[in-house]
Amino acid sequence: MCLKVVTGATYMAECPRRPFEFPHTCTGPLLIKSRLASLLSLLTLQACTSMAESEAPTQRFEDYRQQTIELIRKQRNFQTADHEAELGWNAPRQWTPTGTPKGGVLLVHGLGDSAWSFNDVAQKLADQGYLVRTVLLPGHGTRPEDMLDVRLEQWQQVVREQTQQLSREVPKVYLGGFSTGANLVLDYAYDHEEIAGLVLFSPAFRSNSGYAWLTPWIGWARPWLAAPNDGLRPMQTPVRYMNMPTNGFAQFYRSSALAQDRLHQRRYDKPVFIAIAEHDSVLDTDYVLDNFSQRFSNPASRLIWYGDLPARAANTPRVEVRKDYLPEYRISRFSHMGLLFSADNPLYGVSGSQRICWNGQSTPDTAKCMADEPVWYSDWAIPNRARSTHA
Repeated sequence: MCLKVVTGATYMAECPRRPFEFPHTCTGPLLIKSRLASLLSLLTLQACTSMAESEAPTQRFEDYRQQTIELIRKQRNFQTADHEAELGWNAPRQWTPTGTPKGGVLLVHGLGDSAWSFNDVAQKLADQGYLVRTVLLPGHGTRPEDMLDVRLEQWQQVVREQTQQLSREVPKVYLGGFSTGANLVLDYAYDHEEIAGLVLFSPAFRSNSGYAWLTPWIGWARPWLAAPNDGLRPMQTPVRYMNMPTNGFAQFYRSSALAQDRLHQRRYDKPVFIAIAEHDSVLDTDYVLDNFSQRFSNPASRLIWYGDLPARAANTPRVEVRKDYLPEYRISRFSHMGLLFSADNPLYGVSGSQRICWNGQSTPDTAKCMADEPVWYSDWAIPNRARSTHA
């Protein structure tokens, strides 16, 4: 992945689009200035498919973390010679504040990603006095083939168990999620009044593809939507998958259907923070905006919208609008994923080692990007590519 940072703001290059362009099969540049200093101070101001509460004892976080590390060590297709670094990047982690925690935050990554997604956000929240933890959803962090048989219920179980464990250690708990992870934490919060609020980045409530509903039905006949090891792109990077079995998309679809059922069921009255881009090429952003206005009723809730707000959108101080075209930094439009990372991120930061060049451009343009030539940054397949190669 390719990330550049502009005076405390960050943007990321796009990953290759998959046949149906589902969340986390494709990401793009987003810009976000630091909102974390005020985020949780702002936050302080049931669908039938949810899993029932487990009667089994909740696993301690450190035990869960160590078991996950051993699983990664055993099953991962390592991408670099530094296996220990990759273990650290992908595994669940805890950030401990100075002094007694005033609350806790559990952060859940999205489809195809890893715990690394929240590496920078977590540190900012810990700096504000919160005990912060990340998880690694089953099927992730090892190799894409491990997504062939994973189930939504396994993801829900991890969220449930680690939320319960965190709630035993701090006075109040917030849940955060990116894309598919946002669906999982929304589902849990609807059934648990003790959750103090939500922090959602590019929430994948609904895909912008009209074919997402097919994935639960076609996986048996077509296990991969894009052929594995096709030679066009790597299967994975040190911190995320670049190709995904059909079943992974099917479980995403199930999570999004569950989130939609929750939102249609009733309003959610706890504080919610959402960051999203108009040109996010994998989500139905209008659906997110509409539901923020209609379903997230707490007056302290906030949505940061990058781009031009639709004319029909309500004029409300709860929604902040920021531009997403920054030609001085070669940003054409923001997209799905880059708001999570800081300028100093060693993989995605201004000097980051990861660059993704498959953004719908021609083979020669891809070669230029891979040769580290200057590129523009955008969401997937921006219409006007005349100015330069895009990533």
